[in-house]
Amino acid sequence: MNSVFAISLATAAIVAVIVLIAWVRLNPFIVLFVTSVVLALIAGMPADHVVASFENGAGHVLGHVGTVIALGTMLGKMLAESGGADRIALTISNLAGRERVDWAMMVIGLLIGLPVFFEVGFVLLIPLVFVLANRANMPLLRVALPMGAALSVTHALIPPHPAALLAVGAYHANIGYTILLGIIIGTPIAVIAGPIFGRFAAIRVPLTEENPLARQFVRSEQPRTMPGFFLTVFTILAPVILMLLGSLADEVTTPHGQINVTLHFLGNTDIALMLATLMSFYVLGVARGFSMETILRFTNECLAPTALIMLLIGAGGGFGRVLVDSGVSKAITDAALGVHMPLLVLAWVLAVIVRIACGSATVSMATASGIVAPILEHSSGVSPELMVLVTGAGSVAFGPMNDAAFWQIKEYLGLTVPQTMKTWSVLETLIAIFGLIFCLIASIFVH
Repeated sequence: MNSVFAISLATAAIVAVIVLIAWVRLNPFIVLFVTSVVLALIAGMPADHVVASFENGAGHVLGHVGTVIALGTMLGKMLAESGGADRIALTISNLAGRERVDWAMMVIGLLIGLPVFFEVGFVLLIPLVFVLANRANMPLLRVALPMGAALSVTHALIPPHPAALLAVGAYHANIGYTILLGIIIGTPIAVIAGPIFGRFAAIRVPLTEENPLARQFVRSEQPRTMPGFFLTVFTILAPVILMLLGSLADEVTTPHGQINVTLHFLGNTDIALMLATLMSFYVLGVARGFSMETILRFTNECLAPTALIMLLIGAGGGFGRVLVDSGVSKAITDAALGVHMPLLVLAWVLAVIVRIACGSATVSMATASGIVAPILEHSSGVSPELMVLVTGAGSVAFGPMNDAAFWQIKEYLGLTVPQTMKTWSVLETLIAIFGLIFCLIASIFVH
């Protein structure tokens, strides 16, 4: 496929999605599905493969994210109804001060984000965001964006996230040194894209639409009795601890042994969240005086607003898969390889291109590192650790509409498509650009 045609087709598809959703006001799921089908047919994909490609992409994304959202929303509902979210919000406000709760959420996001996927960290922390913004009488975006920035930075730049680990292996980088450089470079990036940009965006993008998720997580009055701070924090951290144990299993136990297999099982994202959610039913439910009938009502109520979120995330995955299967993303990537540029810049550009083409930061990082790694082996003077970081930075660029996180942010925060682009897409692009800049500066001193 001609690269100019591929770029034009991808651009036209993205513009069509924006126009049809934002101005024509069609349902986003219908728009993503129709646009994917039309793009595939124009790109020359056999008609009998088009729907299967979309379904495979949607199913692949929802197979993971759907369970995470369902369990995370139930856990969040228990935090809200028990007063646990209020307890944490009150403690954070008292410690950090009302004017600095956005900085506090960034720090919490960096800590929570180290061992867990973006989607998991987001559903764990979003109830706190709603409650903190409400209690501090602060715009929602000012609290939510720093949390999102921190989770995105750790997801892209710092092992043991799977994409970063793949890049570490491809580039033969030292994992400890990569983590150290990732923290040094990632922290100022999170500050710029988080609290600094969050305060800027909150003023310029006022939220006016009714948000059903905010209603279910925020109580009109602060409850008279609340669970203990450490008990509530432990409930939130339980899945994080289990996932961290799972990621360290091979380091502390014999691979494929019984203990090793058990730790990997307990550290699985879905299992860890399920266990934490079941624990919350008791420590934040039964132990607080709620009957099982009431807890059942809470869990049923909280899932209703997530139905559209799951559909849109699945459609975004289908859109991304069609771009890949139709050959559009490969044609664009091949065009980038024909341009000679420094290795750090080449890895970043390729990651950005794959990100736009397929939406997934993980696929973007894995693909770009796989392409550039053989070139790095025959080059000198370039730090493999910086190659990991710069590839990760490029892998989150633009926060495109074929990324599940775009629709997760849009629906949870009650944004329109243009508002999501002005906030989340810009935030992700800031992470990508400053990641490249800081890595280029670091390359002067690190080899």
